Amino acid sequence: MTMIADNLQRVRARIAQAATACQRKPDSVTLLAVSKTFPAEAVRQAYAAGQTAFGENYIQEAVDKMAALADLPLVWHCIGPIQSNKTRLVAEHFDWAHSVDRLKIAQRLSDQRPEGMAPLQVCIQVNIDGGPTKAGVAPEAVLELARQIAALPRLHLRGLMTIPEPAADFASACAVHTRARALFDALNAEGLQLDTLSMGMTADLEAAVQSGSTLVRVGTAIFGKRDYATA
Repeated sequence: MTMIADNLQRVRARIAQAATACQRKPDSVTLLAVSKTFPAEAVRQAYAAGQTAFGENYIQEAVDKMAALADLPLVWHCIGPIQSNKTRLVAEHFDWAHSVDRLKIAQRLSDQRPEGMAPLQVCIQVNIDGGPTKAGVAPEAVLELARQIAALPRLHLRGLMTIPEPAADFASACAVHTRARALFDALNAEGLQLDTLSMGMTADLEAAVQSGSTLVRVGTAIFGKRDYATA
């Protein structure tokens, strides 16, 4: 077994334990392996260990990786910032985009999504705790944006994504994640029919699962520490 396969096994066990602890089914939480800065070979090893969904922050790096791994049936999630000059790459290559926070970006993604492809699966990034360095729309503006995105023809609005500031402890992490779950539930009460709450990473996945996350984005615990100097 490779290091990546062993790490995947540990992360899956963490998810299962966290889900069981709050009376949820382990398969109600999807594991997204965040492979940014790691080479295609690392993704290939993860796939060999049963992982098919991968998250990438750097769009051009991701597109190059997709080309190198075109022989594998992978599902690619864009979880990094999307600038206007990168929307075409996202629309043409990714299956999901978690980091949509402006109507302008959503409109470009819809307009540029090729007709022959399935609609791009989209989450709205919400700045749930008001972090000064974090991207995302303010919680009070999400409903209007969600309605606008849901009306776009080549997008399928699936839910919300959050990246809160690091919490001091488990209870604090749960409190922030619970606010995101409450917003998610409020949007569904408005008839939006969302099914994806993308929240939780290596450090706080247990708190996220307890609070209702349906998808956790884990990189370091699977692939190891990143060397951004060579990214």
